[in-house]
Amino acid sequence: MNITEKILAKASGKTTVQPGEIVDANVDTIMIHDLTGPLAVEAFKKIGTEKVWNNKKVVVILDHQVPAESIKAAELHKTMRQFAKDQQLRIYDVGRGGVCHQVMPEKGHVVPGTVIVGADSHTCTYGAFGAFATGIGSTEAAAVMATGKIWLKVPVAIRINVDGKFGKYITPKDLVLNIIGKLGVDGAIYKSAEFTGRTIREMSIAGRMTICNMAVEMGAKNGIVEPDETTRKFLQDRVKTLPDFAALGSDKDSTYEQTVAFNVAELEPQVACPSSVDNVKPISEIGDVPVDQAFIGSCTNGRMEDLRLAAQIMKGKKVKDGVRALVIPASMEVYKRALTEGLTETFTEAGAMVCGPACGPCLGGHIGLLAAEETCVSTSNRNFIGRMGSKEANVYLASPATVAASAVTGKITDPRTLEAKQ
Repeated sequence: MNITEKILAKASGKTTVQPGEIVDANVDTIMIHDLTGPLAVEAFKKIGTEKVWNNKKVVVILDHQVPAESIKAAELHKTMRQFAKDQQLRIYDVGRGGVCHQVMPEKGHVVPGTVIVGADSHTCTYGAFGAFATGIGSTEAAAVMATGKIWLKVPVAIRINVDGKFGKYITPKDLVLNIIGKLGVDGAIYKSAEFTGRTIREMSIAGRMTICNMAVEMGAKNGIVEPDETTRKFLQDRVKTLPDFAALGSDKDSTYEQTVAFNVAELEPQVACPSSVDNVKPISEIGDVPVDQAFIGSCTNGRMEDLRLAAQIMKGKKVKDGVRALVIPASMEVYKRALTEGLTETFTEAGAMVCGPACGPCLGGHIGLLAAEETCVSTSNRNFIGRMGSKEANVYLASPATVAASAVTGKITDPRTLEAKQ
């Protein structure tokens, strides 16, 4: 079996499972947040069960509309706080956590080999740690909170093998955009996307989180990377007990629907153009695209590795007049480290606005919305029509390096060319 099949077999009390098989899996952890959580709470109450199946395995995080920008948002937050209090759940409130998909592994809620579900499509991020993680709907989340179980179809797996070394200012975000551009938004529907190869093995946890985060953008049920020493180093002081990683590895004779090979050696910066994540072009083909806003953050690229790279490019420079640059760290932990390392000063000296940890403009929140006919280049994961404000606005997706360079020049810019001009 491959790693996903092994996890689902164990979770459902089976020795083996086959692709297409329906299993009744035990859930190890479920996460709900302030946007989808209130619907889950409402549905949970209708079920009639007084208590969640295990209050140690339900995590509540406020991150989408924080701090509350409206009375409606404040009421929803109040609902989540009261539910967490009544059920004695772990809640990460405003100023105490950050974006859910960063907070979950930071706070030790992600363990390799476990089944994790979340009422958010980018829950697949946790596959970076060798967990089976997938997004579910709010009513399904209510059922999980009541029973601790979920029906799942064992997904067919595709193996995405990556080799080569990244060039300067080429990042895992460029890789995953390239993959999605090649496979398409429907290239992995209800499939397990297993990322392997030397490049993945040498990749940081932050990079693995980026590629697993965007697995859902090609329709994947889950994205996953086998856990290794890099995984252990990140989790060792965050998780009480780690499983035997060797037992989680995919068997050498495990089967895949297909194996797709990529090599990053010659990869150039990639940009997803409006208004589909698979409308990807190498930056050399983008042309002259002025930007009104540059956003660095989100659950895709708001980690320390991303902020350091952006700060390296922006240090000693100024954001172009007429451009709004927003930097939003993914969590309070990242926010504090950015302060300590002087990154916040670098950004503000350049003319960027640094905001508190939250989802921000990624899902049309109350920070950084776009007006009609405005353009944003963003490190987030989706560029759908209306995703970041006006339906007449345009959103381009790129790496932190490309977004930082674009903020300085005022147009979508290859960060390698900016470096050459210094």
